[in-house]
Amino acid sequence: MDKTLYNAYVSILKEELLPAMGCTEPIAVAYAAAVARRELGALPEKAEIVVSGNIIKNVKSVVVPNTGGLRGLAAAAAAGIIVGDPDAQLQVISNATADDHAKIAAYLKSADFPIRESDSGYIFDIDIRLTAGSDSARCRIAGYHTNIIRVEKNGEILRDVPYTEAGQNYATDRSLLNIEQIVEFADSVDLDDVRPTLDRQIQYNLAIAKEGLTGNYGARIGQVLLRSYGNDVHVRAKAWAAAASDARMNGCSLPVVINSGSGNQGITCSVPVLIYAEELGATDEQKLRALTVSNLITTHLKTGIGRLSAYCGAISAGVGAGAGITYLYGGKHKEIAHTIVNALAIDSGIICDGAKSSCAAKIASAVEAGLLGMEMYKHGSQFYGGDGIVTKGVENTIRNVGRLAKYGMAQTDKEIIDIMISDPNS
Repeated sequence: MDKTLYNAYVSILKEELLPAMGCTEPIAVAYAAAVARRELGALPEKAEIVVSGNIIKNVKSVVVPNTGGLRGLAAAAAAGIIVGDPDAQLQVISNATADDHAKIAAYLKSADFPIRESDSGYIFDIDIRLTAGSDSARCRIAGYHTNIIRVEKNGEILRDVPYTEAGQNYATDRSLLNIEQIVEFADSVDLDDVRPTLDRQIQYNLAIAKEGLTGNYGARIGQVLLRSYGNDVHVRAKAWAAAASDARMNGCSLPVVINSGSGNQGITCSVPVLIYAEELGATDEQKLRALTVSNLITTHLKTGIGRLSAYCGAISAGVGAGAGITYLYGGKHKEIAHTIVNALAIDSGIICDGAKSSCAAKIASAVEAGLLGMEMYKHGSQFYGGDGIVTKGVENTIRNVGRLAKYGMAQTDKEIIDIMISDPNS
């Protein structure tokens, strides 16, 4: 494989597979608040929260970990202000203790937390503005969860990074990804180049799955699947992934390794592959190479969609999982391409209505689509170009899905956000 492309694929894995605690959007709010609090140098009396609609959608209903069960934007900002370590980035509130819960709750009652929607037009926009007496500080994040584009103290600009919505957000160009070369990379990669990144994903994501299977989190989708449908590998793959989301969406403080900015996507593209690897008696090498396939394909699918949209990101990750499992069975480019097209034809269009307990059920559905896509091809069945958004060539179908999600569902996204903001029972 071309060395430049090889190095790019290694870098993409390292950039995408990062550790994070809790749902990444409220954690990003906490991170911005912690950065602003450090610059302010005092406990703020007012914390103004200006965020894009997609941030409102993804923070509104999810439990912020290490807060004693608090939900929402104000809780996330308060946690970052009271206990946040800005140097820890997406693990910014990981060191909070049970004693800190009362401090966060008390601060929420004593300080002012005005919230308004950003008019910037950015899909991912978090702007935290703190005030203490005559002093002020500001931290703004745009594009993705740790991309700080502006920091101010008393009006003085301390950091100013140019940002455009259409710009390249990462050092490594995601457009270099394609299915054929992802499989080639997985076949040939020196595992020492990816092992630390993937081993951490295995450790973290299996640990939170086990927690979800034993604890009382959310709707307990993972536990329901096992009790209702048995314990075969097909069910376990869905149940373990769903259980990890059960825990993550409902306040578990264990970290996960994310993919494309999402812990649910990191869970969905990894845990089912690990369950199948164990069932099939795969070697450590086979397991790591299959995870390489699933993670890179998930990232590839999400590149055309964007970090946040009305399109449920778990679908892309479920497709990635199906591709990784196909690889475990010995599939190469042809088999993986057909699995992807089949799976995308089945589940594309499931909406994202924010982070919350039902994400676990959507993950189960996404994994099912990936597995069905694989089984269809194994049994000589497939969808063909002209079947809805499916067209000839896997890359062309992937582009169609990106177009559907990014542009076609833009108005859907606005309606979802409007419903969530305006409906008191939402």
